[in-house]
Amino acid sequence: MVPKHIAIIMDGNGRWAKAKGLPRTVGHIKGAKNIETIARAAKKLGVKYLTVYAFSTENWSRPEDEVSKLMELLIEYLNKAYKNAEKNQMRVRVIGQRERLEKRIKDRIEEVEEVTAGYDEIFLQVAFNYGSRDEIVRATRKITQDVKEGKLDSADITEETFGSYLDTKDIPDPDLLIRTSGEERISNYLLWQLAYSEFYFTKTPWPDFSPKELEAAIDEFNNRNRRFGNV
Repeated sequence: MVPKHIAIIMDGNGRWAKAKGLPRTVGHIKGAKNIETIARAAKKLGVKYLTVYAFSTENWSRPEDEVSKLMELLIEYLNKAYKNAEKNQMRVRVIGQRERLEKRIKDRIEEVEEVTAGYDEIFLQVAFNYGSRDEIVRATRKITQDVKEGKLDSADITEETFGSYLDTKDIPDPDLLIRTSGEERISNYLLWQLAYSEFYFTKTPWPDFSPKELEAAIDEFNNRNRRFGNV
């Protein structure tokens, strides 16, 4: 069985570059290119949703030149996605907080989302300036405002209601989370959505994560004895 939705924490770009004596930005460039490779492989395997963690709300604390390069890489990736979306029939969306992003970045995001809105063979979500605690706080504020305005009765709030206020409101929860480069934590990523997901950790840094290892992660997912509740 192929997971319907795979979420990935693309870790290890900087360490990959450092190990090769290269600037960290080179690792980020290589990592950005690998998104397309893995997205194509996921589509070929039958994965319907792929969500990748590209830039967290905590990443603003990185050196200014590195943050600037990551912003440029997002623009470059969106430009490529804009051109390749029809060929891949891939819908591209960016989740996360957009207020802090430059206008040119926000405009490009909106353009790509609009152009790819009709494609449905695979859905790619890029989590950029995303933090799950921030997402939950933003959702709570929206719910509070709707209750205050009479649009929502607090007695009617369910898990499904809360989920409809999240950035992933129309996306199924991930079946499988993959994190590369050896770390074994979720780093403020999709905290609500990963409640029942399987986790797969690999020491392979993201730039070297291949379609073959994606298949290995799916194979391990299928070999696990998943139980829910008290079953």
